[in-house]
Amino acid sequence: MAASRTPLSQVLPPLILGTATFNHQYHPDPSHMPYVDIVRRAFEHGINAFDTSPYYGPSEMLLGQALRLLTPPPPREAYFLVTKAGRIKSDEFDYSPAWVRYSVCRSLERLGARHLDLVYMHDVEFVSPAEVLQAVQELRRLRDQGLIRYVGISGYPVETLASLAELILRETGEPLDAVLSYGNFCLQNSRLGRPDFLQRFRAARVECLLNASMLNMGLLTTRGVDNGPMASWHPSPPELRKACAELSRIAADNGEHLEGVAIRWALENWALAGKDFGTTAYVGAGPRIGASVMGVTAVTELDETWDLWRSVIGPIIGTKDDAATQRSGEIARLVEDKMWPSLGSWKDHAWESGGETFVNVRVAPFKIPNYEAVEGWGLDPPAAAAPKL
Repeated sequence: MAASRTPLSQVLPPLILGTATFNHQYHPDPSHMPYVDIVRRAFEHGINAFDTSPYYGPSEMLLGQALRLLTPPPPREAYFLVTKAGRIKSDEFDYSPAWVRYSVCRSLERLGARHLDLVYMHDVEFVSPAEVLQAVQELRRLRDQGLIRYVGISGYPVETLASLAELILRETGEPLDAVLSYGNFCLQNSRLGRPDFLQRFRAARVECLLNASMLNMGLLTTRGVDNGPMASWHPSPPELRKACAELSRIAADNGEHLEGVAIRWALENWALAGKDFGTTAYVGAGPRIGASVMGVTAVTELDETWDLWRSVIGPIIGTKDDAATQRSGEIARLVEDKMWPSLGSWKDHAWESGGETFVNVRVAPFKIPNYEAVEGWGLDPPAAAAPKL
């Protein structure tokens, strides 16, 4: 285990810009997205943490380019970089130590960084627990060499995430720094906030538990998933899509936009429900706040989310704001009295992800030539460690 480190909860920003949207799944041509403007505006708002993954198409490359094109370029210590490893395609995963090391070094090159602040093993429900365990151990070796600061896992099924966190503590004696769950603490599905799951993460000594995809990958939007590029890949069943389309109508009938209601509800409620696994970075020695990851495709979406964040977080940290408190009450009543009853049995529905029916098309683990020779890559991995971009 590495020498004593500052706990992640003391350095993790409470609001993180997720760049899964810098991807063909959300945009027909991500290179024509205003990705540089989005990253620039994030810094202007004080949002200095960015979440990406090699699985998100060109996301890592676009984020790295945006960081290099800012004038002046921010110093590396001014922002928090998060990426992932292990997931290659929708049906292809490689959690072997060789691929993990290769992937991390490739991410360093793409992002133009000498270290990564946090790396998750991506979508852990698609591989065996043994594969997750060996991959986490490899990430920790990279951490001990200075390439990574913190190590975590990400995925969809909360039960799987909790079971793996327990396994990793039991088998290694060291808890995970972070667990990222997506789509499980949103207006439609709040399973991540269940007391039994939170108790299991607490017993597994997980330092930070992050909530992502407050709009459930586009499901909780006015447009919905059937009227855009998400229609062909979104895992939600047709009946759930229809139920969420009805939420959009309810919002409109009450003078609201579904996106605004959903983001406000998730930001506020996870800041409270996730506080035991949150961060103090925003308030110093003050109370912990549950950390959230947001994804946007336009500067206006970023501005709107930032305004919502400021509105909900003030009363949580003790700032008196009667207007914000009143607004939170209005949203809570709309959600609890009208939206949740409309969802009926689809409230807290979680679709299947991974499991025994999934087949990984990866035939054999990746091998780096002369792997033994690169065990000591350290802070300056050779150019051969990653492909030319």
